[in-house]
Amino acid sequence: MSQVQYLTTAEAADYLRLKERKLYELVAEGAIPCTKVTGKWLFPRAALDSWLAAGMLTPPGFTAAVPPPIVGGSHDLLLEWLVRESGCGLALLAEGSARGLERLAAGEVQIAAVHFHDADERVEPNVARVLAESALGDAVVIGFARREQGLVVPPGNPAGIASVPDAVAKGLRFAVRQKGAGAQLLLEALVARGGLDAAQVAIAGAPAPTGSELALAVRTGRADCGVAPRGVADSFGLHFLPLVWERFDLVVRRRTFFEPGAQALFARMRDPSFAARAADLGGYDVAEAGRVLLNR
Repeated sequence: MSQVQYLTTAEAADYLRLKERKLYELVAEGAIPCTKVTGKWLFPRAALDSWLAAGMLTPPGFTAAVPPPIVGGSHDLLLEWLVRESGCGLALLAEGSARGLERLAAGEVQIAAVHFHDADERVEPNVARVLAESALGDAVVIGFARREQGLVVPPGNPAGIASVPDAVAKGLRFAVRQKGAGAQLLLEALVARGGLDAAQVAIAGAPAPTGSELALAVRTGRADCGVAPRGVADSFGLHFLPLVWERFDLVVRRRTFFEPGAQALFARMRDPSFAARAADLGGYDVAEAGRVLLNR
C-alpha cells in the first residue's frame, strides 16, 4: 500500500486541468507544493488537494454542511461504551473500516473508526490509508487504543489449533467479516504471510457484520473459528489465540473536530473511567488515547 501518491508533472497538470507550462511557472514561483527527486518534479496528490482547498473562495455567510452525528466504520465494544457513556449524541453505524472511511470522505458521518491491515507488517496502515485518500485532505487521526486481535475458537480449543495456517490446514470453517472490515483485512494478511492461497480458507456462511456476530457464529457451532478482539472472545466465553496488537483509531475532518459530539467523545476518553472500562474488557492499551497521529 502506498502511503502517499506522487504525481509526475504531466499527471499533476492533468489532475489540476492546467497546461504543463503553467505548472512549471507555479513551481518556479514556489506557489505549489512539490518536491524534486533525481532531477524530476513530483507532486503529492494529497498536498495538491489541500492547496486547492486553501484557495477556495466562498460567498459571505457560507458555511460547510456539518455531517450527520454518526460514528461510522468498525465495531468495537469499548467504543460502543464510550459513545453511550459520554452523552455525545452520536449514533453508531458499524459497517467496517473501509466503508467508514468512504462515508467520512462523502460527508455521511462525522467520525470513522478504523483498524486497517496490510500484508507488509512494516506499514502503519491507518495513517497510510488516510493519506492515500485524496478526498480527506483535512483529516485528523486520533489515537483510540491498541487492541489485541486473535483467533476465536470454541471453549477448550477442541481442534487444538495454534495459528491461522494451522486452522486452514485442518479444514476448519472460518466465520469471516465483510470485505474492507479490519478483521477481514487482518485474516487476508495473515493468510498471505503464511504463504497460503485465499481459496484454501473454508468459509462458513455469509459475512458477519460485527465481531460480536462472528463470535456468536463460533459459539453456536455455525463456524469453527474466526478473527475477533480479545474483549469479544471473553464476552462470549470463547477460547482466544492471540495474533497481533493493532491500532484502532478515530478519523475526523478538521472542520468537525470541534463539534460538540466529537468533543464530548474525546473528553470522556481522558476520564479515568475510560481506562477502567478498557481494563475490564481486556485486550486494550489506551496509554495513547486522544493523541493526534495525523493532522493533514
